[in-house]
Amino acid sequence: MKKITDLLLILTLIAGLTTACSKENPVAPALPPAESMTIDFSNFITEKKRAPAYDTKGIETASWTFSAHAASYWNSLMVTTLPIPVIAYGQAEEHSPVYLENNTWEWKYDIQVFTATYRIRLTGRTYGQNAEWKMYVSREESSSFSEFLWLEGISKLDGSGGQWILNHCSYYNEPVIQIDWTGDGTDIQTVKYTYIRELNDSREDDPFLTSFIEYGKRSGGTYDAYYLIHYFNGTDFLDVEVEWNTADRYGRVRCEAFFADDEWHCWNGNYINIFCPL
Repeated sequence: MKKITDLLLILTLIAGLTTACSKENPVAPALPPAESMTIDFSNFITEKKRAPAYDTKGIETASWTFSAHAASYWNSLMVTTLPIPVIAYGQAEEHSPVYLENNTWEWKYDIQVFTATYRIRLTGRTYGQNAEWKMYVSREESSSFSEFLWLEGISKLDGSGGQWILNHCSYYNEPVIQIDWTGDGTDIQTVKYTYIRELNDSREDDPFLTSFIEYGKRSGGTYDAYYLIHYFNGTDFLDVEVEWNTADRYGRVRCEAFFADDEWHCWNGNYINIFCPL
């Protein structure tokens, strides 16, 4: 009987020590994938296809060209505004976090982009079924700037979705892009950019405010990827739907304001206009 009592006492002590250790060394939340910030524009790069002017109707590649132009504004924004934050965040997975307190972890590391060194400080805090993220960045050498909050967001701990808010820059430290994403815990399913900057650099009303592009993947069917686009073309806002096949590159587009009808307009794998299949 005494042996059984002693054994139970030992097991109780071990359980207590294990619980204490787990409380002292909590596990950091999984980082949302860097792909939660990016949209695939690879089928709509106009330079590679040598497309003619987007507003030339009747040309043999008009359907694809118009789609590429509608996506090009967002692609250029990604190239000019998103690269450093996306690169900086993507490097976090290569570093181990340090536990601070109150369910908060911190990743600290440097990245080199061309000749500039960026110092990154990323924090993650869990609460309930969510995680809150904040990425602070400073830059050394030429065009240096002090640490500022460049990126912040929230995500579901199960990987089913989240949101990022990207601030413009250290000088204009104000929100410019909101990124909403969904996933299945393994792969990203949808990514939506919404332009939320209210004033441009001249401190005038930004005409692109409320523009958005949503990118998504679909399993099965003829078209396995899509865009929903609402953007300012310099004169008016246009609403554009684009669907395409990622393997064979053919697709279709619909925009009543541009084509003067509510029909789909299709292209083949060589980006040439075709009659849409029934």
